[in-house]
Amino acid sequence: MRTIVVGGQYGDEGKGKIVSYLAMKDNPEIVVRGGVGPNAGHQVRVNGKLYSLRLLPCGFVNSRARLLIGAGVLIDKDVLLKEMELTGAADRTGIDRNATLITPDHKIRDSDDHAKKIGTTGSGCGPAMSDRVTRVARTVAEEPTLERYLTDVWKEVNSKKNVLIEGSQGFMLSNVYGTYPFTTSKDTGASTTAADVGLGPRSIDRVVMVVKAYTTRIGAGPFPDEISMDEAKRLGYQEYGTVTGRARRTSAALHMEDLKRAAVINSATDIAITKLDVRFKGNEHVRSFEKLTDEAKDFVKMLEHQIGVPVTLIGTGPDLEDTIDLR
Repeated sequence: MRTIVVGGQYGDEGKGKIVSYLAMKDNPEIVVRGGVGPNAGHQVRVNGKLYSLRLLPCGFVNSRARLLIGAGVLIDKDVLLKEMELTGAADRTGIDRNATLITPDHKIRDSDDHAKKIGTTGSGCGPAMSDRVTRVARTVAEEPTLERYLTDVWKEVNSKKNVLIEGSQGFMLSNVYGTYPFTTSKDTGASTTAADVGLGPRSIDRVVMVVKAYTTRIGAGPFPDEISMDEAKRLGYQEYGTVTGRARRTSAALHMEDLKRAAVINSATDIAITKLDVRFKGNEHVRSFEKLTDEAKDFVKMLEHQIGVPVTLIGTGPDLEDTIDLR
């Protein structure tokens, strides 16, 4: 089974938790990271310990899985080396030799006035992507400290049947389908994520689109039904970015037309809902659908009906064990 996990909103949906759960539950041979680069952080809580990762796949929690980063991902060597040390996963990590290297100059250029207006993370991803397009970027093959990790990711992922692919950002930040120009530097959909790691369209069996029970985004750009930070705090929805620490903007609503469009373009086969316990009190750490409150059950059924895709995974707490699996 080759499964892609993507975000259906503006990022921050909880993909890290879903990927880590699937990595343990489905025991993939490979967990591979697609997406943009270190401008998106994924958080994983295992046995009460929190890991914040920007490049290494969240599937590191499965000690048997090979961890790969696709050619389409932008690499900050310092970030990646630190994460491999943090997780102790260096010996099973591979980077595609064609991946683009983020340089100090890219980070400088990513902090200019234009970048500030858009609200980028300043991690250098936009300038690095621009240099790749104009054929002047360096690849990781030119960085001596990464030489021991180089591999052909496309060969590895096509040689295995049980592969979990981790996307980044959210669909509404897609450079193609999102709130342009207030987007990331490339498309963030399932098709592009598959291409990032070297898998063709017919190679994908499942697409899990992650949806948080409310909506948040970081940075500038249109954001319907936005509420104040005070109101977000009152509701228990206020969050802060993994990469920048900036306060996330909040909407208590789900933008249903956007979610429907995202489901169609991503060919979503499954919906994973996260933070149901935050929106509906009394559902913390529940691990059976029958034990959810009636209000929470109705919300899940409504979302499934409106989007037209079955809800198969439900997050009811921060630990990966706090998951209802309806597959």
